[in-house]
Amino acid sequence: MRSFNHLQSGSAQLLLTLLFVGTISLNLVSCGYSQDHQKNKVVVQKGTIARDVDVEQFAVLIKEKKGLLLDVRTPKEVAEGKIPGATNIDYYSDQFKEDVAKLDKDQPVMVYCRSGHRSGNTMALMKELGFKEIYNLNGGFMAWQAKGKEIEK
Repeated sequence: MRSFNHLQSGSAQLLLTLLFVGTISLNLVSCGYSQDHQKNKVVVQKGTIARDVDVEQFAVLIKEKKGLLLDVRTPKEVAEGKIPGATNIDYYSDQFKEDVAKLDKDQPVMVYCRSGHRSGNTMALMKELGFKEIYNLNGGFMAWQAKGKEIEK
C-alpha cells in the first residue's frame, strides 16, 4: 500500500509539472505572437493604413513615398536637430489639431517625435481625421540618431 501511495503522489506531481510547463509554454508562445503582432501591426480603418515602422523602414519610406515628413516635437527639440526635409508642427501647440487637419489627407505622412509616443498619438488623430496613409517612427528621433541616420540643424 505504501508504494501505491508513493506512485500516486509521484503521478500527481508529474501531472502538475506537465500542466505547469504546458501553461508556461502557451504563455510564452502567445506573448511572443502578441509582441510580433504589435511590432508589425497594420491598422486599416475606413481606407486608412496606419503602421508603426522601424528606423530602416522609415528611411525607405522617406525616399520612396512622395509625402509629408512630419516632426511633432517642440521648437526647442527641433533646434537640436531634425530629419532633413521635415515639417514641424508642435504637438503641444494650442492649434495642433487644427494645423494637422489642414494637411493633405491623401498624401502619405511619415510622422515622428522624440521617442514615438507623441507621434503615435498623432497617427491616431490622423486616422480619426481621415488621413489615408500614416507611418509612425518607432523609437522616434532618438532611435533615428542611435542608428546614425542623417540629421540637420
